[in-house]
Amino acid sequence: MTHPVDERTARKVAEEARETEWRQPSFGKQLFLGDFRLDLIHPHPRGERIARGEEFLTLLREFCATKIEPEIIEREARIPDEVIKGLRALGALGMKIPEEYGGLGLSQVYYNKALMIVGSVSPAIGALLSAHQSIGVPQPIKLFGTSEQKARWLPRCVNEISAFLLTEPDVGSDPARLQTTAVPAPDGSYVLNGVKLWTTNGVVADLLVVMARVPSSEGHHGGISAFVVEAASPGVTVENRNAFMGLRGIENGVTRLHDVRVPAAHLIGREGQGLKIALTTLNTGRLSLPALCAAAGKWSTKIAREWSVERVQWGRPIGSHEAISVKISFIAATAYALEAMLDLSSELADDERNDIRIEAALAKLYASEMAYRIADELVQIRGGRGYETAASLAARGERGVPAEQMLRDLRINRIFEGSSEIMHLLIAREAVDTHLSVAGDIIDPDASRGDKARAVGRAGGFYATWLPTLVTGAGQRPGSYAEFGPLATHLRFVERASRKLARSVFYAAGRWQGKLEYKQGFLGRMVDIGAELFAMSAVCVRAQLDGASDEGPAAESARQLADAFCRQARVRVGELFDRLWHNTDALDVEVAKRVLAGEYTWLEDGVLDPSIPGPWIADATPGPSQRENVHRPIA
Repeated sequence: MTHPVDERTARKVAEEARETEWRQPSFGKQLFLGDFRLDLIHPHPRGERIARGEEFLTLLREFCATKIEPEIIEREARIPDEVIKGLRALGALGMKIPEEYGGLGLSQVYYNKALMIVGSVSPAIGALLSAHQSIGVPQPIKLFGTSEQKARWLPRCVNEISAFLLTEPDVGSDPARLQTTAVPAPDGSYVLNGVKLWTTNGVVADLLVVMARVPSSEGHHGGISAFVVEAASPGVTVENRNAFMGLRGIENGVTRLHDVRVPAAHLIGREGQGLKIALTTLNTGRLSLPALCAAAGKWSTKIAREWSVERVQWGRPIGSHEAISVKISFIAATAYALEAMLDLSSELADDERNDIRIEAALAKLYASEMAYRIADELVQIRGGRGYETAASLAARGERGVPAEQMLRDLRINRIFEGSSEIMHLLIAREAVDTHLSVAGDIIDPDASRGDKARAVGRAGGFYATWLPTLVTGAGQRPGSYAEFGPLATHLRFVERASRKLARSVFYAAGRWQGKLEYKQGFLGRMVDIGAELFAMSAVCVRAQLDGASDEGPAAESARQLADAFCRQARVRVGELFDRLWHNTDALDVEVAKRVLAGEYTWLEDGVLDPSIPGPWIADATPGPSQRENVHRPIA
């Protein structure tokens, strides 16, 4: 049973896990402050093409095209052992592991290109590889492990699969309520007990990263801590392999830890560092999801083009009808933007000269939302053939296009590694970090009178200098950003919108003060505006790079797509600014209160609830024991 945790305690735990310092510049952070630092992303950072990386992509592309049969994964809801063995032989399990430990040592850019290739064939395989390398054992060990831990586990991760265990049946994004315990034993080891839910790769993993709470005691700092656990350890039981609407080949389960003894040498970092390790790992780990989303956008563009030329209605190809043309334009322009955001964020991560926590989070949020919209529009363009499964299409002699499967597969990305709602709050917290740093004690109910007085002084000095910078800028000078040609007008818009957004945040903070954190509708729209501005910036910089590159698309084609995307984004930004202050948020809160209070239960009359067991369920044959270990070993 989960013990209740008050709101203040929950927020304190989450706040303590944050990285509180900004050691390097951040384009995203400055964007929310009204400071459009184009110099941080232009010229577009570009790593060197590495022969080993290019060779691996060639081998991976051939393997995926000839050895993976996605229809089998979809039909049987599992990735064949032969496919996993083949990926292991290629080195795909060690893409991000340094060469000194037997891995390929790929950059973030090449890693994401590899995920795009794999994800375009089977998102389930993309999920397996990314869960293993982006949030599984390799990444936290690389970042926080000792030299002994790196030497011990990184070589194993080149050949073995790992999983990340944080979520529990009653604990999602609120880590303060974490119930899994790691109790210190007299011999210096820890004894773990608890249940973990939605453990991606947990059904086939050899190694686990487990988040567990160490009780505070003499000699032990305590707190949520990260441990490497051998999946074959006595007491580790996979109780269920979960099934989902999409990603049907994903090896995701429920894992129970019962008196699992873990040596002290398996503790990653220090006691109490678990959440910080998880959040830091996700700074770059989140970029794996935008890679899979960008792949979906590119594939959707291809399918939409082919079908809209082939399919004829009312005497013309459907693509020539405005209703469909609008959808095609959105798909193609947004696909270009998703890849631009992904590549820019990845290059910044490899460059290691910028703090990318906001950029990576924005890329994950934006890509997961927009890719799902792309998939939905593709299904609409294909009509009944979009809703029909690929297997059914093929069975009656048509091309088996898995449009509906892509829609199902992409849906989880709006939940994976932080739901869109949590991402909005996470990004909003980082975006207002400067304001809280200079004026937090003013609205902190626990701050002393002296602390509040000093905060007023700090805030006065900061805002006296900062506010004048929001009045005018390069966005109001017609000749600004001239090197971007026709796209300069969009960058001027971004600069102006950035200052407008900063003014809006300042006004909201003054209006609501400490209650601003509860205005989640406002904060969500604020973040969405920032995401659109980041996407526009990435697109313009990418188009400039593509236009100047002999290897990229023709300059005019790149500018056309970038211009189309920016025009579409400007419409969305305008609507979001209007909705900052003109919305039904307060009304919606009141209606929700009445729904939760049971005032509208009459609305539920006239239907049956199939989730409530009836006689047809009571007569069903019981399934396997809940405690049965369904762990699936991969030889």
